[in-house]
Amino acid sequence: MSQDFWLQNYDAACRMAQEIAEHIHERNRLQRTGGNPAKLNMTLRASLQKLKQNIAQLRDTLNRAAVQRQIMQAEADRRQNLVDDLATRETRLNASFKGDISEAEPARSSLMTGGNGGSGPAVNPWLINESEETRGLGFGEIKHQQQQIIEAQDAGLDALAAVISRQKQMGQEIGNELEEQNEIIDDLTQLVDKTDGRIKNETHRVKLLETKSASCGMWVVIVLLLIAIIVVAAWQ
Repeated sequence: MSQDFWLQNYDAACRMAQEIAEHIHERNRLQRTGGNPAKLNMTLRASLQKLKQNIAQLRDTLNRAAVQRQIMQAEADRRQNLVDDLATRETRLNASFKGDISEAEPARSSLMTGGNGGSGPAVNPWLINESEETRGLGFGEIKHQQQQIIEAQDAGLDALAAVISRQKQMGQEIGNELEEQNEIIDDLTQLVDKTDGRIKNETHRVKLLETKSASCGMWVVIVLLLIAIIVVAAWQ
């Protein structure tokens, strides 16, 4: 249910409350003049029950709109105050309907004059808790004001979404760069491991050659010594 539809339902509930107050006044007049208010009492019972249901529906719709952030918190609080005020008047109407004539008349006076007891000019009792931003505005003006606020919120959300999208893209680019650097590091590690293995193999071969060279040198010395001994012996 849209926020504009909520305002329409609220206005309808206010008009129903006003009609109930007038019917209670008429019922009380019939009681004072000896008339038969039975039919009017039946109408009042049905109207009071319907008003109670409408108020409950207004609360439920408002709570869903607030949870889903379809309206600003300030507007949700303002509407909550309006519903609370309407519920208070519904309670007074029930008390007036169930009370006697002496109790009903002051209740109606309070409902019709906004609690002034008839001592001052009549005011709209349904807008007592209305905020300064919307006081005196018509339905169309309130609708336009809310539309502007929602458009401003949408623009802010679009800008935030663009920033988040850019940050996401930068994160992906950084991630790709890190993957490439990791691949390079892996290649270097493999190359170092291969080079280290080759160095170890060459070192081992050099040691073998040194060992073989030492053995060959020793045999050469022995052979030379034997030749020298043979030569000396021949000369003798």
